[in-house]
Amino acid sequence: MLSYRHSFHAGNHADMLKHSVQSLIIESLKEKEKPFFYLDTHSGTGRYQLRSEHAERTGEYQEGIGLLWQRNDLPEELAAYMSVVHNFNRSGTLRYYPGSPLIARQLLRPQDKIYLTELHPSDFPLLRSEFQKDERAKVRRANGYQQLKSQLPPPSRRGLILIDPPYEIKTDYQEVIKGIQEGYKRFATGSYALWYPVVIRQQIKRMLKELEATGIRRILQIELAVKPDSDQRGMTASGMIVINPPWKLEQQMHTVLPWLHNALVPSGIGHYLVKWVVPE
Repeated sequence: MLSYRHSFHAGNHADMLKHSVQSLIIESLKEKEKPFFYLDTHSGTGRYQLRSEHAERTGEYQEGIGLLWQRNDLPEELAAYMSVVHNFNRSGTLRYYPGSPLIARQLLRPQDKIYLTELHPSDFPLLRSEFQKDERAKVRRANGYQQLKSQLPPPSRRGLILIDPPYEIKTDYQEVIKGIQEGYKRFATGSYALWYPVVIRQQIKRMLKELEATGIRRILQIELAVKPDSDQRGMTASGMIVINPPWKLEQQMHTVLPWLHNALVPSGIGHYLVKWVVPE
């Protein structure tokens, strides 16, 4: 079990991986003029103050975005993502970190649509406030998994579905598989990006086996570890499972991950991987 409220962990190593993958998929979808749909099932507040009590309590951003913030040797693949971070910190001081909804808001075009859900009673009003003037966006206080039934397929028949649960209860590991199955039945051509934490490796192995058993094809696993697997408390790694990834995402991550791992973990401990769970 993991308690993973976004505000405590904003800008950490898991966000570096999650948001680089998210931005690369969005940029790929933008290569065609036709509009697309972005669905974020567990949105959080959208914007995080890195000097807040929550962020300062863990200090995790200092070993994440804090290490990348002023690097001048970023791979081209990270340009879109980092441009969003810089846009929220125009003073030159790192004060804010944009969550996945705000990364999407900045990268999406006028013709694209955004649908966001968040259940947390404190986070939802903040999220709604961020998007109240954005005509492209709908923000709902609702169960994110249920949106994989009710909001799919989108009229455009193109889209990215980001599934980023807090994994606060063990059933989340099963719920994400059920949710993906429901969504895929309705929208088999969409790109699905599922974030997962590595706390107990066996949970991830079990989740991957259950995903394989669905019969869904084209499942790519991307993982970044800043520590070796451990039976102690705490997250050592995180990953993204991408269904129907853009054709160039695999190669892009072969470029991004070695650079990111070296930037975040100069000692070289941990690991990174890009592999097909289920190919074509």
